[in-house]
Amino acid sequence: MNKTKYIYSKAGQLLYDEVARDLPIADYHCHLSPKEIYEDKPFDNIGVMWLEKDHYKWRLMRAFGIEEQYITGKAGWKDKFFAYCKAIEHSPGNPLYHWSAMELKQYFDTDTSISEENAQTIWDKANAVIKQKKLSPRKLIASSNVIYIATTDDIADDLQYHKLIKADKSFKTVVAPTFRTDNVLLINKPDYAEYIKRLEKVSGTNITDLKSLCEAVEKRLDYFAKQGCSLSDVGIQYEADADFDYATADRAFKHALKGKEVEMGDYKKFLGYMFVYLSGQYKKRDITQQIHTGVYRNANTRLFESIGPDCGCDISSNSLDAVSFARLLDEMDKRNQLAKTVVYILNPASYYQALTACGSFRDVLFGAAWWHMDHYEGIAENIKNVASLSCLGAGLGMLTDSRSFLSYARHDYYRRILCSVIGNWVDFDEYPIECAKKLIYNLCVGNAKERFMK
Repeated sequence: MNKTKYIYSKAGQLLYDEVARDLPIADYHCHLSPKEIYEDKPFDNIGVMWLEKDHYKWRLMRAFGIEEQYITGKAGWKDKFFAYCKAIEHSPGNPLYHWSAMELKQYFDTDTSISEENAQTIWDKANAVIKQKKLSPRKLIASSNVIYIATTDDIADDLQYHKLIKADKSFKTVVAPTFRTDNVLLINKPDYAEYIKRLEKVSGTNITDLKSLCEAVEKRLDYFAKQGCSLSDVGIQYEADADFDYATADRAFKHALKGKEVEMGDYKKFLGYMFVYLSGQYKKRDITQQIHTGVYRNANTRLFESIGPDCGCDISSNSLDAVSFARLLDEMDKRNQLAKTVVYILNPASYYQALTACGSFRDVLFGAAWWHMDHYEGIAENIKNVASLSCLGAGLGMLTDSRSFLSYARHDYYRRILCSVIGNWVDFDEYPIECAKKLIYNLCVGNAKERFMK
């Protein structure tokens, strides 16, 4: 790839060439499969690598009008790949247009532009490289210079593959679990009682009320911590009520155990109790909590029912209720239970609300541009807004949030944009170059490495 691509400042090019380009990657939030990392099976073809799990690409193909059989259906991988090439050809400005080209160059050494006409050429070239190099998850991780991976794991997971990876001394990348609490918080799901039975079994706890639920959660959190967990995560679409009480939260949970629908007001109080309680537990164990907010899940009912969650139909929700969110953080803080926190939003209209709320509390950071916002303009806007309203240098930098082993090219994408933005300030004598070099290092890998690689 052209070394100046996506870099639009003289100092930005220097920062990229001298600092950012060859730094290792600490990917502290992703959805890669630890099972696939452990088993390390070579990939069959680029269609599988690009399209088997990547709902970013699925969304784009649907937007272009591709029939579902060529997206998640029964069509062959070559036909799916050709359909994607046809769609991406017409999608300039979309980050997938940028990422896909970067992936082809980084992993398959080809600059061939992606189009319907060039699909066969790319298919043949990429598959020849896959076969020759026997490309597999670990080889892609190693070639991308990834030193740390935090997967996303349900609190009831046995973490079997994390243990096996850790025991394999031939693999140098640290693969750690993240304590994802969505399933224990979504008490109105039809299968919630069944999920609690699973949690009972793995925790060795008879769960009958809120107290025993918390006992089970603490056991699982200790188990995760022993496996190197430094992060938690939550990404539900419901807001928590800071004006909660134990009795209401306990009643709501018992109601859910009986398979009954919990009224929304009581449910939000249950969430309020759990958010504050969990934050306190994270603080005790020096675990950083991640809160993904502003998302509405599974907007397309038909696709959700036929394919399941994570099919590419989660959307930006309404603007953040900053007062309610700040009150929740305040409740954590008043009780001395506010853990180190990273907040992500999915609605750009919420920047000022979220950033000013985060800035009211110590070590509550505003996260990287998330999902629908991690395009060029979105990343640049995120950097500038954090710089304007908070402390840019305290941030943790880029993450992939991806299920694809090719997605590490996105770190290079971020680094180019970061260097371009910071370099522009240097060019206009608004920031010294030596300080900029330190800042670039910390945002590319330094801060995440220091916080999570214990």
